[in-house]
Amino acid sequence: MRRLTDIRLAILLPLLMLSGCNEAPQADIAFYGDNIITLSEQSGPANFVAVKDDTIIFVGQRVDWNGQASEVINLEDSALLPGFIDAHGHVAWHGRLSAMANVASPPVGPAEDMNGLVAVLKSYMASNALSDDEWIVGMGYDDSLLAEKRHPTISDLDKVSTSHPILLMHVSGHLSAVNSKALEIAGINENTPNPPGGVIRRLGDSQKPNGVLEETAGFAIQSFLPSAENGNELIHGGLLDYARYGITTAQDGASSLGVINELRSASSEKPFPIDVVSFQRVDETYLGENSPSLPILGDYKNGFRVGGVKMLLDGSPQGKTAYLTQPYMVPPKGAAHDYRGYPIMPAESVDGLFAKFIDAGVPILAHANGDAAADLFVNALQSGIDMTNFPDHRTVMIHAQTVREDQLDLMAEMKAIPSFFSAHTFYWGDWHRDSVFGVERASRISPTQSSLDKGIVFTVHNDSPVVPPDMIRLLWATTNRLTRSGQVLGQEQRISTLEAIKAVTINAAYQYFEEDKKGTIDVGKQADFVILSKNPLAMPTTELLDIKVERTIARGKTIFELDG
Repeated sequence: MRRLTDIRLAILLPLLMLSGCNEAPQADIAFYGDNIITLSEQSGPANFVAVKDDTIIFVGQRVDWNGQASEVINLEDSALLPGFIDAHGHVAWHGRLSAMANVASPPVGPAEDMNGLVAVLKSYMASNALSDDEWIVGMGYDDSLLAEKRHPTISDLDKVSTSHPILLMHVSGHLSAVNSKALEIAGINENTPNPPGGVIRRLGDSQKPNGVLEETAGFAIQSFLPSAENGNELIHGGLLDYARYGITTAQDGASSLGVINELRSASSEKPFPIDVVSFQRVDETYLGENSPSLPILGDYKNGFRVGGVKMLLDGSPQGKTAYLTQPYMVPPKGAAHDYRGYPIMPAESVDGLFAKFIDAGVPILAHANGDAAADLFVNALQSGIDMTNFPDHRTVMIHAQTVREDQLDLMAEMKAIPSFFSAHTFYWGDWHRDSVFGVERASRISPTQSSLDKGIVFTVHNDSPVVPPDMIRLLWATTNRLTRSGQVLGQEQRISTLEAIKAVTINAAYQYFEEDKKGTIDVGKQADFVILSKNPLAMPTTELLDIKVERTIARGKTIFELDG
């Protein structure tokens, strides 16, 4: 890719000769080349795109452009695409990662076994010079990848410290591991019952907690964490890291009111480089004049807006807390042989929340991994929408890992949107096949081709910080469905590169009700682009990982450029 600045006459003089002296359009930046992927149904093939301020003003053939540009980018062999849109993730948490201990396993982190995990925490404690009562927080441990194939317990974490409270979050975000000091601070002991929608795991046959907390039991302990002193800086750092992957719109799903206020504060202090859409935790969302909630579906202000609400219907399959209709292949230690996971909330609560927010016109994201949780979703949506006066609700089933064909049929009828966690096929495909679901069910996770066959608009996502927000790897995983061991998991659910790209551009824009200004390269739309080192449509899907993000442009401004 070659940058041409200062209006290089070799390129612009012929264009100027075609234009009137006073009527020639003025562009701040323009791109030309044979690998412009517009995804547009309106524009024909294009080899020239021009931008003024934050808006696309020309898409077409270079010979038809009669204006000037302050900067012209010759794409050469590189490809210009609409900016990638994060269909689901937790960008505020991603920003905090730099302040946490990285207890993930390769390729994301260094922890290969329990001794290695303990060593990471001891190193973190030493390098950060913590005061005695300061929390040690780690993110990303994965029992499926640790050599012992188990969760850290009190006995492991007390080896690190008994004076520092320690909280480790499972890679799924749905389980936690804590030490004895953290349990003491939270007031959790042998007399503490399991909370609704959660489990406090116990030591053997006793009632003493072993330090592993599932779902709501783990969420509760997070309330004891202090706010980061440099929170705004961490948020901005996370957004710039997203930009490194070509993302121009990010999501913060299940934001607490506290996190929403942090995002507002950070964007007010310094406008966000990319757009951020927050979906507020449903348990902290109140409708009415005296609501502490922020206005829903407002315009972006400093790059931030609240787009709706998020609710959890179950847990995670890799953590074996997703709610299934059929038992897990290998149940968690201590669970019955017919263990199927469990719901986070009862069906009547789900029905009531769907009805309330759909009636109010508030978009809903509902996390549902297991097919029993998907039943809760489709039943609540059926009762919540008026089929005679059909609303444009665009309700989203987040993850939809084990959604069945009959459920997809209902979702197609009700125009619901599944957002698939397609990266699962690589990160946990072997684990799903050998321990979670078995071959048949594992081969159907993230059924993208089935959705395509049924005419369903769907998106795919990384769920960062569960896995890095690497959009190229996401495209590769969606099109190839290769596990870590190199096995294809569900060949019949593989889709083309073009359809995978749509799932992170125009389909994702539609999910956010933003298809009129994002998702394709069209005149009048926001100038959000990603420049890739190669044209993904002109190569085998197996080679997609060779692509590099060379530049990310958001609202017409370059916010990331690859060195060298």
